[in-house]
Amino acid sequence: MALRVLGVTQNMRSFIRGVDMVKRYKSAATLQKTLLNIPATQVTKLDNGLRVASEDSGASTATVGLWIDAGSRSENEKNNGVAHFLEHMAFKGTAKRSQTDLELEVENLGAHLNAYTSREQTVFYAKCLSKDVPKAVEILADIIQNSKLGEAEIARERSVILREMQEVESNLQEVVFDHLHATAYQGTPLGQTILGPTKNIQSIGKSDLTDYISTHYKASRIVLAAAGGVKHDDLVKLACGSLGGLEASVLPAEVTPCRFTGSEVRVRDDSLPLAHVAIAVEGCGWTDQDNIPLMVANTLVGAWDRSQGGGANNASNLARASAEDNLCHSFQSFNTCYKDTGLWGIYFVCDPLQCEDMLFNVQTEWMRLCTMVTEAEVERAKNLLKTNMLLQLDGTTPICEDIGRQILCYNRRIPLHELEQRIDAVSVGNVRDVAMKYIYDRCPAVAAVGPVENLPDYNRIRSSMYWLRV
Repeated sequence: MALRVLGVTQNMRSFIRGVDMVKRYKSAATLQKTLLNIPATQVTKLDNGLRVASEDSGASTATVGLWIDAGSRSENEKNNGVAHFLEHMAFKGTAKRSQTDLELEVENLGAHLNAYTSREQTVFYAKCLSKDVPKAVEILADIIQNSKLGEAEIARERSVILREMQEVESNLQEVVFDHLHATAYQGTPLGQTILGPTKNIQSIGKSDLTDYISTHYKASRIVLAAAGGVKHDDLVKLACGSLGGLEASVLPAEVTPCRFTGSEVRVRDDSLPLAHVAIAVEGCGWTDQDNIPLMVANTLVGAWDRSQGGGANNASNLARASAEDNLCHSFQSFNTCYKDTGLWGIYFVCDPLQCEDMLFNVQTEWMRLCTMVTEAEVERAKNLLKTNMLLQLDGTTPICEDIGRQILCYNRRIPLHELEQRIDAVSVGNVRDVAMKYIYDRCPAVAAVGPVENLPDYNRIRSSMYWLRV
């Protein structure tokens, strides 16, 4: 259930839908008015430090969830995988609800209960009718405070997680990004996988789970977020009743610095039909002022899939080259942020013989970002970024997720009109500056899986991260 990088297909779908959204909001005044009329996000901090944040849209449904500032980054080599294991155990019964009782209660409400673990966060959330929000909050509070963690259930989930690991290993995009983190952040918590190694899953017991809960599930590290038909004052009262007893953390959560290392990992497997390659430089954290310009640069590179067509009519230079010269099957630029660092790069899938040509075009485009990006390209990327920003907030669940994540990352939710102004303020000079700062003459991290014999060696890749001109 780990949170992963969005697939290429989903990005392309957002792009196509984005064209319609741009037409719909062709008037800047209309867009501005729409952004200003979006309901405000209200935030309240309880006495124990737990934050309650909500956006009331008056809808007939709501999504409510607990965002916890703890993920695989909060683990060490010995207990790596415990956060994800704990996420699985949350639905196996509590002190007052058996697993069957919990499942029946959720089913009878017509609600959906789910969870996921990322490298920095663990999330439990429920989507339900607005009138059932009190019951959903009570169930979520019960799950994180009173899970039974029975030995029989732990043994059963152990085999479930091992099967999940096998499924992940068959998803080469997931495999590549795990390798990318492992080589980029080697020797640090961010280099660990979310699911953990097999030996850890086979040895994790009740004491490991309870230790993790007692250490990281503190009120000051938890946000109760809600979106849809939910009244903020009522939500605060529910939080006081169900979560007011959570222990407050005496010390602030420490962030272990995770150094970036320019390096590579290659898993050559000539039995696979296509090469899967990711290359990234170190980006910035959520709160860094360079984040928005890097997002614009990321959008400028874009995403493309052969099945979507486009050819010479693609706005992205790399997409046009990929289509016209048959360089790859798909590519996706990404900007993955963490608290104090990030990965900015590209993932592509290509035929074995095209590895070198595709990488050459990627690095040429990166160098062009640093030196020759144009005003028109930046304006287009800014418009597309704003469009995608709106598209990603389609429904109570993504809005709730946006609230929870932003409260943890920024301690507030950035209003959409403010985010729009920040994007509008990005100039060509800003894009060139951040590209020079983060990309030009930097050591990249490279992860490649499949028939990658034709991928240039690391020294050649590194030497293409700058231009020598007479």
